[in-house]
Amino acid sequence: MVNKKVYEQISREIEKINERLKDTKHKVVILSVKGGVGKSFITANLAVALARSNKKVGVFDVDVHGPSIPRALGVVNKSIIRGIDGFLPVKGPLGIKIISIGLMLPGEESAVIWRGPLKAAYMRQVLANVSWGELDYLLLDMPPGTGDEQITIAQLIKGIDGILLVTNPSVLSEKVALKAKEFASKLKLEILGVIENMSHFKCSDGKVYYLFGKGGGRRLSEEVNAPLIASVPIEPYVAETMDSGEPLLIKYPESEASKEIEKIARYIIKRLEG
Repeated sequence: MVNKKVYEQISREIEKINERLKDTKHKVVILSVKGGVGKSFITANLAVALARSNKKVGVFDVDVHGPSIPRALGVVNKSIIRGIDGFLPVKGPLGIKIISIGLMLPGEESAVIWRGPLKAAYMRQVLANVSWGELDYLLLDMPPGTGDEQITIAQLIKGIDGILLVTNPSVLSEKVALKAKEFASKLKLEILGVIENMSHFKCSDGKVYYLFGKGGGRRLSEEVNAPLIASVPIEPYVAETMDSGEPLLIKYPESEASKEIEKIARYIIKRLEG
């Protein structure tokens, strides 16, 4: 009887989640199989690039243990509040709507020590009660790996358009490819493309240095049978903007990294909107 009641409650929450998202046109998972590849930097700046293309954008920071989106989008001093119709996302630059556990905690240093079932319950309850309004794009910024959070999101949200796979040249492409392909296949999600972050460093004299190796993104794209959308270079501005909360595309729109991220936005718009 208890199990039946729990199942019925979860089913109601899933229905409510997808009712909440009925005015969201496209949902895209941003995934990295390994940590340390700059996935949240890509997510935050892709959100800005889409918003600059006159798209209504939301970001759900799925990472419970290390939420990075609030700082990356400069909203660490804001909090999610409850309105008449549910939780109201915090608004970031260009009207980007943001939901993150980092906006519900007392401070950035606060730790969340939860196991799988608690994380799943948190995601169900939050998503079932967020008032997103109309969105052209909802970016789902996953924690590294292919574990509980990633599986839960794929099971809760219907109509996910696909996965953007973020990597860097040093990640062993074969192992990443196998994990990414298995994850996408089991959850019936398409890998839309590969983004190689920290691809290279360009010196002031014009010389290009491949600090983490060369060609990893290309090999990964071939192994997962998805295009390499962009190769985002290492730039000194990146750490500065992540710390300050002013996205690269806003503070340094003419940088090479910004232009590569704009390529991702153009690709996604063309791929999903035709």
